[in-house]
Amino acid sequence: MFKLNEIKELVRLVDKSTLQELEIENEGARLLIRKPATNTEVIPQIVHQTPVVSQPVIQEVPQNIQTSAVEEQTVEVNQSNQIEEQDANLHKITSPMVGTFYIAPSPGADPFIKKGDKVTNDTVVCIVEAMKLMNEIEAEIKGEIVEVLVEDGHLVEFGQPLFLVKSE
Repeated sequence: MFKLNEIKELVRLVDKSTLQELEIENEGARLLIRKPATNTEVIPQIVHQTPVVSQPVIQEVPQNIQTSAVEEQTVEVNQSNQIEEQDANLHKITSPMVGTFYIAPSPGADPFIKKGDKVTNDTVVCIVEAMKLMNEIEAEIKGEIVEVLVEDGHLVEFGQPLFLVKSE
């Protein structure tokens, strides 16, 4: 097994030497130290990004790749537009704080709500635990739960959608 100070020393020695690579085995542990290539040749890479706008983004890429890249981006834009249209018809119940999401009042108990349940403004839909305090989260809308977006016991962020509700 290698000790941290031994590894640091080996890295420093390889860095100062003309060696490009050093491989050592010790007590079943294998250590490989490799210097980055000093070759200054630039290798072009295609970076795939999901566009934020509703039109395809055309990147300057080699001709044989350009068509498929534009097609992929167009498909992604169309899918994101469909999701946005669906979301526009639904209300999101969001987390008012950072904490741990619980769908039931206690372990093993029935969940407060599940997909397909009807809720009113004051229906408790979950608990978000923050700093050892259990905070009941209410629906604040009348409608039907379409989807539960977070798994029980997972951490949630401020403003993170927890449920999708089809309002009445």
